[in-house]
Amino acid sequence: MQVRIATPLFSYTGQREYVEARGASIAELLDDLERQFPGMRFRIVDEQGKLRPYIRIFVNRTQLMRLDAPLQETDEVHILQALAGG
Repeated sequence: MQVRIATPLFSYTGQREYVEARGASIAELLDDLERQFPGMRFRIVDEQGKLRPYIRIFVNRTQLMRLDAPLQETDEVHILQALAGG
């Protein structure tokens, strides 16, 4: 399925905004992204296996918070990272 990657993670994808990945769940999708782009998963998921607070994952425009949420091959996934400044 097509995955849109947040700009701060482009360094892992060779500056690509869209990549292809597979998985029957968000967790499996992240495992596949890690296999293709080592180090990326740690920027998305913390040491306890939870999404980092500044990461948002949308599937077909619906925000998902659970890594066990199921996916379909036709889903469109967006991994976004909130930015803050002062």
